[in-house]
Amino acid sequence: MKWKRYFFNPGKKLFLFFSFFSFFVQGYGENRYEERVINYQNKWNNLIPKYTKVQFAGGMGVLSFGTGWDYGKNKQWETDALFGFIPKFQTDKFRITFTLKQNFIPWHKDLNDSFTFDPLTCGLYANTILNGDYWISEPDKYPNNYYSFSTKIRFNIFIGQRITYQISEEKRKARKSVTFYYEIGTNELYLISAFGNRYLKPTDYLKLSLGMKAQIF
Repeated sequence: MKWKRYFFNPGKKLFLFFSFFSFFVQGYGENRYEERVINYQNKWNNLIPKYTKVQFAGGMGVLSFGTGWDYGKNKQWETDALFGFIPKFQTDKFRITFTLKQNFIPWHKDLNDSFTFDPLTCGLYANTILNGDYWISEPDKYPNNYYSFSTKIRFNIFIGQRITYQISEEKRKARKSVTFYYEIGTNELYLISAFGNRYLKPTDYLKLSLGMKAQIF
């Protein structure tokens, strides 16, 4: 019978085997390739900033502008990169600052369909002045351990609150939402001064800052 000759023919068996094997390998390879491409694209997409920010005061300049990324299961973490400036009337010359800031927002409370309230925000940040005669390590011109701190980098902590307005989909153009916030913070030198000098008032070592965040994605 023809079908018996076909299936019991060794050459035909090899042909069927290699045909099936090549089909399986090709399909498996295409799936793996597509997975790698998707993972590669997702990794690059994660590097795209998710929002922009502008902040007034806060020990990082009169005004600071920058961008950042939010992440976590409920977007409770944020990382900001901000450039600011100190005008000449506040110092001997115009200065530029850079701040790297980490924010934590434990929970959100929906007020209605348009507004969300964050009852607590907290975090820390490090900022530096990019131009000027500031140093990280003590220069040789000073006696050893004359200064026990860096004049170039300050470390800060803060707490605050936020309110967010969700822009309706039909009105969205370049932004998804707008957030307004305030923060009260201090740096390590102010804290040392506060503990060592009881006559200081909270207004002497605490700083108020105001800001706005525009969510892009």
